[in-house]
Amino acid sequence: MGSRLRILLELGQPHLIARRYFVTNGFDGALTMLGLTMGFYSTGAVPVPVIISACLGAAIALTASGLSSAYISEAAERRKELMELEQALIHKLDESAHAHAARLLPWLIAAVNGLSPLLIALLIISPLWLSQAGLRLPLGPLESSIVLAFACLFLLGVFLGRISGQFWLWAGVRTLLVALVTAGIIYWISG
Repeated sequence: MGSRLRILLELGQPHLIARRYFVTNGFDGALTMLGLTMGFYSTGAVPVPVIISACLGAAIALTASGLSSAYISEAAERRKELMELEQALIHKLDESAHAHAARLLPWLIAAVNGLSPLLIALLIISPLWLSQAGLRLPLGPLESSIVLAFACLFLLGVFLGRISGQFWLWAGVRTLLVALVTAGIIYWISG
């Protein structure tokens, strides 16, 4: 099973696609949580359970969107590639490694695409849960979540910088600037 899986992964090169999906949807998850927490922060006294429910609702929606959209698009692309290969070879490849890759890889990529915003969102809203559990935080729960959102976005930028060979700090600062502008607009509109 291990060698077969390795062959499937080599055939489809899903790590490149999954990495892009992880960053793209992770960025969406972090920016969405930043938007929600900034909106709640700027409006004032909203009960923490309401904030948690709204953030969880958005995270679940991002997850469902990520899972379904990635699966549908990747499955279509993989089927197209398999059909083109079959036409070039003038032979059906139903039980080949290529066919298995065409069936398995969309699930793998969909999982990455769907789970990345969920995991990042859960990390960002963890201070809200911790405050609900009675744990005292150095900052308020919303402020802590906002700081975590900025940190996640900065780290996603650093990750992209390392992948692309750019200076990691500049790449991180760029994504942090996107977060700061977004937070500023939300604060300005809500205030």
